[in-house]
Amino acid sequence: MADRQSLDEVVRFTSDLIRIDTTNRGGGDCRERPAAEYAAEQLAGAGLEPTLLERTEGRTNVVARIEGTDPSADALLVHGHLDVVPAEAADWSVHPFSGEIRDGVVWGRGAVDMKNMDAMILAVVRAWAREGARPRRDLVIAFTADEEASAEDGSGFLVDEHPGLFEGCTEGISESGAFTFHDGSGREIYPLAAGERGTGWLKLTARGRAGHGSKVNRANAVTRLAAAVARIGDHAWPLRLTPTVGAALTELAALYGIEADLDDVDGLLAKLGPAAQLVEATVRNSANPTMLDAGYKVNVIPGEAVAYVDGRYLPGTDDEFRATLDRLTGPDVDWEFHHREVALQAPVDSPTYAGMRAAVEEFAPEGHVVPYCMSGGTDAKQFSRLGVTGYGFSPLKLPEGFDYQALFHGVDERVPVEALHFGVRVLDRFLRTA
Repeated sequence: MADRQSLDEVVRFTSDLIRIDTTNRGGGDCRERPAAEYAAEQLAGAGLEPTLLERTEGRTNVVARIEGTDPSADALLVHGHLDVVPAEAADWSVHPFSGEIRDGVVWGRGAVDMKNMDAMILAVVRAWAREGARPRRDLVIAFTADEEASAEDGSGFLVDEHPGLFEGCTEGISESGAFTFHDGSGREIYPLAAGERGTGWLKLTARGRAGHGSKVNRANAVTRLAAAVARIGDHAWPLRLTPTVGAALTELAALYGIEADLDDVDGLLAKLGPAAQLVEATVRNSANPTMLDAGYKVNVIPGEAVAYVDGRYLPGTDDEFRATLDRLTGPDVDWEFHHREVALQAPVDSPTYAGMRAAVEEFAPEGHVVPYCMSGGTDAKQFSRLGVTGYGFSPLKLPEGFDYQALFHGVDERVPVEALHFGVRVLDRFLRTA
């Protein structure tokens, strides 16, 4: 059982890590090393021997192994990233890197994504050291750089250059699961992530004939690009139901006492009310235009125009996704993957999933645990190349009105102290017997 010191430490560690600015704007300007050294210091204080690894100077990762009591058991990877997305201080109620603790809440960038989970891991490991406890299976603890960009300096580097550190790992847990979702009618739902849509960030390039802005030009690159972007933005992607999402819909339907009609998913979603938010982004592929770049002067038609699109695709739909983009971009616009990662799916009938469910239910008996698929992605994509099946499990018990999902990459990111305490207790319970 998590001790009093671990409950105090998880709050302090969350605040301390937030105060270490690890903003990742892309382009390699982030420096995770101070946060990595902080995490390594806490691990060393628990009697572990953490290894610090860098592909690029300052882009530091930390890996440590805890030996389990059952040498025949497969190892479990427990990972969290140290970098965070940018935050504009002028938009926040408190400075985003203050780590301020006010009215029972820890404020700052990374409070939910995901320095809170990093702190939980550290607090649990240190509590075990004080108690002399060991998990059943080997645990590999990894704190990574660069998750908020390409992961090239983080999990991608570790997988490519240091796979031996993860020997024996068959499953892993990380962010975005086991948080409280309030449905507005008094129910508390705890979604456990057992899948992720694939990442397909696209670069579109239209080429045409450069010329004077006052002349008729039927080969205008900007016009061609704009037409393709509009087609992509307007496209209605067809329904594609994966086993994880099907299981989520089935369990949610049972919770609300309605028929789980998987032949009419849109109709079923309409009956689920607010709970549909947990599923609706993952019943289809998507492609959202996000950036445009063309021209240098208002009276000059450029010869090239570029756009970027955030594409996401479900397991098993890679070929369909490519073919659809070929059709939507048309003959005058080329496209390529700017960044691509695989879609993932994990079984919801595994002992590990059952263990996560049991741990949540022990400390939130009023809650309803359901599987779900993440609309975005995590470092689990890179670790899957080593044969690691990934789950999202960073438990938090949140009060009603606290919109966890809106705070991911949002303004005034924060986490209640009591939610961190819950997370430590649940994580401790799960990891001891996983």
